[in-house]
Amino acid sequence: MHIAIAGNIGCGKTTLTNMLAQHYGWIPRFESVDFNPYLEDFYADMARWSFNLQIYFLNKRFQDVVEIGKSKDTIIQDRTIYEDARIFAPNLHEQGNMSDRDFQNYQDLFQLMMSLVKMPDLLIYIRSTIPNLVAQIQKRGREYEASMRIDYLQGLNDKYERWIQDYKGKLLIIDGDTCKFGDNPEHFQQVTNRIDAELYGLFPFQQTNIIGKEVNE
Repeated sequence: MHIAIAGNIGCGKTTLTNMLAQHYGWIPRFESVDFNPYLEDFYADMARWSFNLQIYFLNKRFQDVVEIGKSKDTIIQDRTIYEDARIFAPNLHEQGNMSDRDFQNYQDLFQLMMSLVKMPDLLIYIRSTIPNLVAQIQKRGREYEASMRIDYLQGLNDKYERWIQDYKGKLLIIDGDTCKFGDNPEHFQQVTNRIDAELYGLFPFQQTNIIGKEVNE
């Protein structure tokens, strides 16, 4: 199976990916951040490096999806290929940090890739407000993220919400503001109980506002 974690910068995707991989014995696939050759340049000058960065992510994510499709293991992926094309690239384009020409080339390449891959078996979306995202970004203390603008994060959040409303696959939404799965074992168990119900048809627990509400199942 292919399980994917989606959500804005700082929402807790990597933490949840690690925890679920350990809990279920799934194989994790993480976003290329620490070894990304464009990321620091991008945050210093978005207009100059946006296309380079997005092509790098798209390439890495496509490689992951192709390998996941060939694997017989259950793999959990930190961020999806859809987020690059439906959220991050359009946000950069709308804010004037990616030219019309580069954006069109990017979208054409993405559409070609989509003809060769399938959707995840389950998408887990961590929904979070801007204050919570900012607090988490500051907490992890990555120097290159210190210059990130609030309007950039807000633009991403708006696009995430529109994307999730139209998402057609199996979906589980977690409220990242109230569900502290990284610190609270009971909250993490609520997440895994719901995943068990979605994937394996096990007896579902009472829905709570800590987890959230699914749409378009």
